[in-house]
Amino acid sequence: MFQRKQLPILNELLNEFRIVYLTGPRQAGKTTLAKEIAQNSSMDYLNLDDSAVLASARNDPHGFIQTFEDKKIIIDEFQYAPELVPAIKEASDNLKSNFKGKFFLTGSADIFRSAKTQESLPGHMARVELYPLSLSEISGNQLNIIDYLATGEFASKSSPAITREQLAMRIINGGYPEVQEKSKRAQQIWFKSYMEGRLFKDFESLYAARGDYYSKIQALIPYLAGISSNLLKYSSISNDLAIDEKTIKSYIEILDLMFIVRRLPAYLKNRSKRLIQMPKIQFIDTGLACHLLGLRTPQKLVASQHYGSLLENLVYLELLKQSGWSENEATLFHFRDKRKNEVDLVIEQSNGDITGIEVKASSTISERDFKGLTVLSEFAGKKFTRGILFYTGQKILPFRFDNKQFFALPINLI
Repeated sequence: MFQRKQLPILNELLNEFRIVYLTGPRQAGKTTLAKEIAQNSSMDYLNLDDSAVLASARNDPHGFIQTFEDKKIIIDEFQYAPELVPAIKEASDNLKSNFKGKFFLTGSADIFRSAKTQESLPGHMARVELYPLSLSEISGNQLNIIDYLATGEFASKSSPAITREQLAMRIINGGYPEVQEKSKRAQQIWFKSYMEGRLFKDFESLYAARGDYYSKIQALIPYLAGISSNLLKYSSISNDLAIDEKTIKSYIEILDLMFIVRRLPAYLKNRSKRLIQMPKIQFIDTGLACHLLGLRTPQKLVASQHYGSLLENLVYLELLKQSGWSENEATLFHFRDKRKNEVDLVIEQSNGDITGIEVKASSTISERDFKGLTVLSEFAGKKFTRGILFYTGQKILPFRFDNKQFFALPINLI
């Protein structure tokens, strides 16, 4: 069993909040964590995948919650009964101020970002995202890359060499716990079953499906896998798939809520405009993206047009996952100016400090590889702390442009 680095955080939050909501993609490990917490505490465990339990919760939400008036409870797959939210809010309101950890909820779709759920439980709830395994959880690496980059203290040392094929294998395996120890044939069967289950079960529960939505989704999801780490141009997708733009937008919104994809916003100094600018599209698991693209072997992936973008997607995911247990609070963006100068990823700390990140699928580097990062440094001004170029070489190398610090770091550090 893999040790999940967010377990101590969940236990801490259960001692601080009345409600803790753990959300993330199906099969990421939420149920395993929920059962482990139940075993190590006095909490009762309920799963709304159980049809009888779900029927009771939907039929009489307030009565269902009142049944556990004197107990702390875990409700797994909570997204199936949003009707419970008002009852949980009422129960939480009636608790004594020092009563913590009453409800631990898990959900494979983020219903509190959905229009269907009007209650947000402000002040009552701590929300935590759990993604598929990070590379550090798989390998047992104790380095948190977010905190490491925030220090800016990169000793001049070498990292173990990694080949393109080894990197490609990490991309193909992705992070879903069940996939890690399966044979290649079993992996593909698992991914196929996973997608079929998500399309029918979760998509229908979040979207009032009408007409031939299934064939549209079957076309859209592989298309999105093929443009991972690229700008999300709704009109282009609409033209290519012959699906109207409004439908494309609504489907991608649901796929985001389901943790199939994630839209990476643009970095702008004006925070109010960040969600207006064109986002990038990222897949939540590179193994699933490879399955959808038919990339079954490292050799085939390396030779494909998708290798560079999926490597960037892998780095994005590792930053996203490790930000869940980093000491430094971090938000991720991409950067693109009017002259089309780009930076793959931008980390913004809670104090506004900016770190730019480029990902290069090569062991050779030159000064021109830092062009986008230098433009970002000018754009961000005093908030820019450093630029990072992840590459497949072995050495940590310093660079300086316009009196600002940049580093080439081995991607194997992640």
